Amino acid sequence: MANYKGIVGQEIEIKASNPDNPIIGQVWYNRTDDVLKYKAPQGTGAWSTGGDLNTGRRLGASSGGQSTSLVFGGSAVPTAYKSETESYNGSAWTELNNLNTARDHTTGFGTQTSSIMAGGTSPSPSRHDETESWNGSSWTEVNDLNGGKREMASCGTSSAGLIFGGEQPTPFTAETESWNGTSWSEVADLNTARQRLTGAGTQSAGLAFGGDKDPFPTMTNETEAWNGSSWSEVNDLNTARHGMSGGGSQSSAIGIGGANPSQRFGNTEQYNGTSWSEVADLSNARTIGQGSAEVNTTGIMVGGWGPGFIDKTEEFSTPDGIETVAKE
Repeated sequence: MANYKGIVGQEIEIKASNPDNPIIGQVWYNRTDDVLKYKAPQGTGAWSTGGDLNTGRRLGASSGGQSTSLVFGGSAVPTAYKSETESYNGSAWTELNNLNTARDHTTGFGTQTSSIMAGGTSPSPSRHDETESWNGSSWTEVNDLNGGKREMASCGTSSAGLIFGGEQPTPFTAETESWNGTSWSEVADLNTARQRLTGAGTQSAGLAFGGDKDPFPTMTNETEAWNGSSWSEVNDLNTARHGMSGGGSQSSAIGIGGANPSQRFGNTEQYNGTSWSEVADLSNARTIGQGSAEVNTTGIMVGGWGPGFIDKTEEFSTPDGIETVAKE
């Protein structure tokens, strides 16, 4: 009878711990745990409860990942624009220094220690062009956008970012602006002008999905990919909606929650670089929250509207597929 080496062409490896990137079907002996392990296909993932925000809010911005998230701005009642900033350590939120300008309908990108916030709205002006930079402890005003706007999406790092879409005084915009760490430059437009869309990726490999387009209210499921110089239409979301949260990369993104004119969604969709697949739903359907992700297998959804201003956090995780061979 053939043994493992005869089937796969090599002996079972002995490892001090699990390998960093095992492939499906790979088998190894974990010397520390004294067990035989293997890589099985990943599951579809599930949502679990995290720590509550100190200030429940909607229409704010976020950056970072599941256990290193930063949330800033937003609104807590119809006329109360927020400047609060909170950071997450994987279990609890901590209040930090405030934004210089309280606002909602804004966007942000970067990490927990180095982020950019741009645009948004407050009583005056109704559409901001101000940009603020976060250094891990405080916010500093930096160079403005080329035009005031709100309800746009973004991606990238604090030194190389991108914002796209949104709403100006008249009507939705397809404009894209690129951030080089110092100033904004207008680059090629989206194919479909829209607001309340969601973004993922980097300055040279971005993703734009969902949102509202004309005639309002028309929810869209359209997805566009950015190659550093232009946008191309790719496969659509399964469910058209606006006000989603999400993030990740151009080849591994996640879209969370959202709404259309008649309902709020808990739907979560994963993008693999080619197509979207529906996976586990949020416990609390919500829209216009503050969510983020680094890849499509982990993510965080924070706050939003459900109805009411939500302070709840949910965390999305996908099993890594590493299984133990049972001992008889």
